[in-house]
Amino acid sequence: MKHRRIPKRRAAAVGTAVVALVATGITFQTANASEGAAPTPTLKTLSVASANQLATSLTKKLGADAAGSFYDAKAKALVVNVTDKAAAETVKAAGGQARIVQHTLAELKSARTALAGKASIPGTSWATDPVSNKIVVTADRTVKGANLAKLNKAVKELGSKARLKHSKGEFKPLIAGGDAIWGDGARCSLGFNVTKGGEAYFLTAGHCTAEIQSWSDKQGGSAIGTTADSKFPGNDYGLVKYSGSTAHPSEVNLYNGSSQAITKAGEATVGQKVTRSGSTTQVHDGEVTGLDATVNYGNGQVVNGLIQTTVCAEPGDSGGALFAGDTALGLTSGGSGDCSSGGETFFQPVPAALAATGTEIG
Repeated sequence: MKHRRIPKRRAAAVGTAVVALVATGITFQTANASEGAAPTPTLKTLSVASANQLATSLTKKLGADAAGSFYDAKAKALVVNVTDKAAAETVKAAGGQARIVQHTLAELKSARTALAGKASIPGTSWATDPVSNKIVVTADRTVKGANLAKLNKAVKELGSKARLKHSKGEFKPLIAGGDAIWGDGARCSLGFNVTKGGEAYFLTAGHCTAEIQSWSDKQGGSAIGTTADSKFPGNDYGLVKYSGSTAHPSEVNLYNGSSQAITKAGEATVGQKVTRSGSTTQVHDGEVTGLDATVNYGNGQVVNGLIQTTVCAEPGDSGGALFAGDTALGLTSGGSGDCSSGGETFFQPVPAALAATGTEIG
């Protein structure tokens, strides 16, 4: 379908897939009530926002017995990993689906630390996957020879706590020359409009603002804003302060003549359906597959705490918006593949960027 372009100064746009609920070594806890027994707790039908709230509450209540959670989009339910039957009963009593799994969050965190020390190789990423209860390590096509052998050894040493998969593409920040928001020959995508102290700003990727101070909404055009804050590597967010009378609605461009209003920011959830908008590939959907992901783009450019997704993206989509309905979730950082072959794409969480810059959606 041909999309009608709308003003480039508006914010840019990811989402869909359902998680599989069966994984090796994982047991679902179900209650088979006998005659005269107490009624089985009811599995709650939840929105993503409600599931997030329940997950937060249960994580605090369960403590070390909580081993991660994810959203089952098909059943509209929260699935919570636990380490014993008592914790499983607590989850069921609260309306969640409990699974007894092999590895605690502490064990998976230890595995991540081991990877950081032994396998910090350009072209790799790793993220905690609550669906498989493992650390999923991904190697892009540049990881070969001695580096691949080193990575294989590090993953093998972690045993059942980790698994290695390969990407046909190459992990890289998605910046390019072209259209959308321009600065010194580079093209990125605007993420979300925000405010600070009553003044207007917008968020984009930090690898875009790291070297660029002045931004325009067209190639060679007049400046619409100036970089006010930038973090990359480590994090990947940039803050640009608007100048002049540039319009700055709190919405995302859907590239079909309409837009999605953005009223708040939220944390992403594994299994959540999401949507991305960017100036190169416009609007695409996908699913959140991992949180707190670490990506090594090479040249010392390591970014932590990212959202991992199945959403496609291409150079120039950097900084573009990841959202679900009216909720801002992330800023496009980088990934592998393209919108013909697919691949992984990573996003800087918006709540963390808002907190760091002292801004709010608006």
